[in-house]
Amino acid sequence: MPSEIDRLLRARVQEHLAVFPAVVLVGPRQVGKTTLARAIADSQGNATYLDLERPADLDRLDDAGAYLESLGGQLVVLDEVHRVPELFQVLRGIVDERIRQGEHTGQFLLLGSASIELLHQTGETLAGRIGTLELGPFDIRELEPSGQTRLWIRGGFPSSLLAPTERASVLWRENFISTYLERDIPQLGPRIPAATLRRFWTMLAHSQGALWNASPVARSLAVDGKTVARYLDLMVDLLLVRRLPPFHANVRKRLVRSPRVYVRDSGIVHTLLRLDNTDAVLGHPIAGASWESFAIETLLRAAPARTAPSFYRTATGVEVDLVLELPNRQRWAIEIKRGLATMDGNLRTAFEDVEPDRAIILHRHEERVPKGAGVEAMSLRMLAEELAALGSR
Repeated sequence: MPSEIDRLLRARVQEHLAVFPAVVLVGPRQVGKTTLARAIADSQGNATYLDLERPADLDRLDDAGAYLESLGGQLVVLDEVHRVPELFQVLRGIVDERIRQGEHTGQFLLLGSASIELLHQTGETLAGRIGTLELGPFDIRELEPSGQTRLWIRGGFPSSLLAPTERASVLWRENFISTYLERDIPQLGPRIPAATLRRFWTMLAHSQGALWNASPVARSLAVDGKTVARYLDLMVDLLLVRRLPPFHANVRKRLVRSPRVYVRDSGIVHTLLRLDNTDAVLGHPIAGASWESFAIETLLRAAPARTAPSFYRTATGVEVDLVLELPNRQRWAIEIKRGLATMDGNLRTAFEDVEPDRAIILHRHEERVPKGAGVEAMSLRMLAEELAALGSR
């Protein structure tokens, strides 16, 4: 496996820079935002990179307006920009003045780790002047087919995926978890004991993909339901956990109303559960749910912008793992299997309830197989590539 892998999002970042004066790139820490931004800056030939965690770079911004104005004509990359919230008003003034002078695009690339906080700040001050993208861990479209199992077991964070040994990968993930709990989250504001938040994160991993029920989690942590809800909001904000909403349509059946909750990176799931290699993962009851969440993350990264994801489940347990409402107004219903593609009465009923334009079962083989009644089976990579192709049209 190569030591460096080109990120598919690079083309979209450059496309956004050609449209907007500023682009914000969010993603968890250590996911590769800085590496991607530096590569884009280097390709520009005239760019300045500032890391706002470095005192020397912060010192340059003592008079932020004058300094940033002096960099006119350059792409300015501001890393960890959410740590200096007062900078957004300065950026707004500079952007507006340059727009009046006819400079409309490619001025600032802003990087941040906390999505909701950063989007709120940029949305208030730079509305109409900024494009937003999320960089996730690596997915299978960025790797050779032979790397899929390694990606699932280790997860997609670059330092974990590309570690020279399994042990090194596990050590990196364990350190990543500890650093987030002990340093990064406190720096972002919330004062939550690291041990409590680790227990919460581990409980989410144990119940990967389960319907969210705050009550038993709150009892286990000896806190109230509102506190647990804040913990979940925080992990979603940090792009470490996904809250997948239930599907709602004109279906004459009683549907569940609770979201499903997933720890987004499969490697982090496995480390939280102390599953340090492929045999340990395959021998654990979480294997199926881990693969399901891995597939969902893969598909949502590939899906076109403005795709609305959900899952379908009735009170009697009839369900489909993923429903995608695509921007072309099509609806795709996707059932995820780690093994062979099988159809049963419940799945057939679920597909009929959802009334999709396409009904798909993911299976482990690389060929496309018709399953009857308009249902087709295909591999995860094949479906991800089809979704990505929709977004490029």
